Amino acid sequence: MINIRQLDSELWESADLLRAGSKLTSNQYCMPVLGLIFLRYAYSRFKLVEAEILKDRPVRNGRVLPVEASDFLSRSALFLPREAQYAYLVDLPENIPAAGLTNRNGQVMNSLGEVVNNAMELVEEQSEQLSGVLPKDYTMFSDELLAELLRIFNNSALDDVGGDVIGRIYEYFLNKFAKNIAQDDGVFFTPKSLVKMIVNILEPKEGVLLDPACGSGGMFVQTGDFVEHAGMLANNTMTFYGQEKVEYNAQLCLMNLAVHGLSGVIKSGDEANTFYHDAHNLDGCCDYVMANPPFNVDKVKSESAQSAGRLPFGMPAVNKNKEVSNANYLWISYFYSYLNEHGRAGFVMASSATDSQSKDKGIREKLVKTGHVDVMISVGNNFFYTKSLPCSLWFFDKGKKEALRDTVLFIDARSYYTVVDRTLNEWSEWQLKNLNAIVWLYRGEADKYQALLSQYRQELGEPLSFSEQAEQLETDLQNARAEAKEKVSQAARKDKKRIEAEYQGTIQGIEQKLAVAKEALWLTEKFGDGVYQDIPGLCRAATLEEIEQKGFSLTPGAYVGVAPVEDDGVDFHERMSEIHKELLELQAESDRLMETISKNWEEMGL
Repeated sequence: MINIRQLDSELWESADLLRAGSKLTSNQYCMPVLGLIFLRYAYSRFKLVEAEILKDRPVRNGRVLPVEASDFLSRSALFLPREAQYAYLVDLPENIPAAGLTNRNGQVMNSLGEVVNNAMELVEEQSEQLSGVLPKDYTMFSDELLAELLRIFNNSALDDVGGDVIGRIYEYFLNKFAKNIAQDDGVFFTPKSLVKMIVNILEPKEGVLLDPACGSGGMFVQTGDFVEHAGMLANNTMTFYGQEKVEYNAQLCLMNLAVHGLSGVIKSGDEANTFYHDAHNLDGCCDYVMANPPFNVDKVKSESAQSAGRLPFGMPAVNKNKEVSNANYLWISYFYSYLNEHGRAGFVMASSATDSQSKDKGIREKLVKTGHVDVMISVGNNFFYTKSLPCSLWFFDKGKKEALRDTVLFIDARSYYTVVDRTLNEWSEWQLKNLNAIVWLYRGEADKYQALLSQYRQELGEPLSFSEQAEQLETDLQNARAEAKEKVSQAARKDKKRIEAEYQGTIQGIEQKLAVAKEALWLTEKFGDGVYQDIPGLCRAATLEEIEQKGFSLTPGAYVGVAPVEDDGVDFHERMSEIHKELLELQAESDRLMETISKNWEEMGL
């Protein structure tokens, strides 16, 4: 997340350059800048895969065989010809005409813009799905401005962010410089931790995955990572389909797929408006459905939506203008309808949808009675980068074990997160694993829970219990801070910064290890060696009968209750008496001060 903030800073710098150095609007420069970032990110991944290839590269006549495009294809990665590699572009001489560079057609190039256009064309040749997708209008920038932009994005932040970095940057541009577009199109990026949670709980392995509101493709990217981590090639086991009404987003999705070495079929424009079209004819055919659809969409034409089908539980409420004024339950119905007989769905939804009334309630009742609602998770505020809204994660499973058919697992995670800064929260990697572990235990998959405990022990590397480790690390941290303070205070002025830096590394290492120990303790205090149980304020496996008694609400807070408040050993009545006495004394002191001030005013004749 620090890297995300660093990227924000770099983006702001680039935007300042573009505003000052060109007459372009944000709409005009948004995609070209994203193209440069795509190239930089693609180059980062290219170098990573190239290093892996070279580890086992054969040697002939004393020379390592050069890497080829086929080597990258076999690893589901994007090959970059030399003239399309970011380092090549950054290191070009200032005088392009004098360099005598020629493009892929053998024509001499006279500007840096022509060189970058050529790089984009070379990349498109490496991936059929990128054909005609990448921006190729860089001649509208001066060579000086374009060179400076290339320099700005040549930073290590793009090496480490991972996930849907292209979508994240696109959202940044829209919300900073084209807010009207962002609001009109409902464009906002799905945070990596939410995407990871969806993918981790669905556990995709093979089959058809549809995202009918795919945006910039974050669900596909994360699924690819999950499948590859399991030792399989995503392009061999998964088939990705996406629908995206906004053309810009679809282009970004194709770029995202390509840079991660993934292939997919993405449809965009009016034919990909999910309210009115099943663009891939996948109703009832999907093994997995994942999405973060736009919330609370209004003015959906009811007759067109009705004729488009995929509404197994009927239509939501329709107003006098023959419009659906809130489309949340259209989306929910689609996600269910697209699943085959053993399919799983996971999606982000507005918190209000778990308990909405009118026809929504009737649809929700029918949905609950199928027995296919699997898990419901409440998410707190500030998980989205540009919006402060809470949300819920919904999970369906048409292949649920018979023993779980009459229950739904509710998790209230609104108070469980890591604070990144004043406006942003996320789940850390260990918090994601802990929440996932609750689902494993609920499903009876104790072996996965045990494997997680082994990961904790391996990470902490101590024979102590998790509670003893946490206590020891707390002590180590306090000692390190005290020692650092003392050493710095005693050091000569010229040595202070060096000593501070040395101790800062030590302190950060202890803090990171302590955070892991606390998460291990959080999990094991609740579930011990691996048996699911309802935890007040956190999770509850509720029966369908209990859900019916609560009016078919799917709000986790309605079931998990409130966590017990720890006894702090303070007598309530005694403490309230003390507070009351303190207030009276403060009031008396305030009265005395007001009297003194009044006398002073009188003496001054005021």
